[in-house]
Amino acid sequence: MEIKDWQKQVDDWISQFEEGYWQPSSMMLRLTEEVGELAREVNHRFGEKPKKPNEPEGDLALEMADILFIIISMANSLNIDMEEAFARMMEKYRLRDSDRWTRKEQFIEE
Repeated sequence: MEIKDWQKQVDDWISQFEEGYWQPSSMMLRLTEEVGELAREVNHRFGEKPKKPNEPEGDLALEMADILFIIISMANSLNIDMEEAFARMMEKYRLRDSDRWTRKEQFIEE
């Protein structure tokens, strides 16, 4: 599935409700909330903060997908083509960071 398909699927879901997309500031707050939930789970699994004995195991993948949903919702509401934005971002990293780290042997250009 391509990013444009994700954007359409999210738009189809949100468009069925009268309320539609939230304001960008509300989505930003929701994004912050979702990132916090991911951070909490990462901290429990890999950090110094153990879960309480009765606290259930979280789902890292689902927390990340929640973040994607909000990012896609925000992009849709602002008419941003995420495929085009992603391509621009990858080009930025290719140009800026191509020599920043030590490449693995199989990725060294001849």
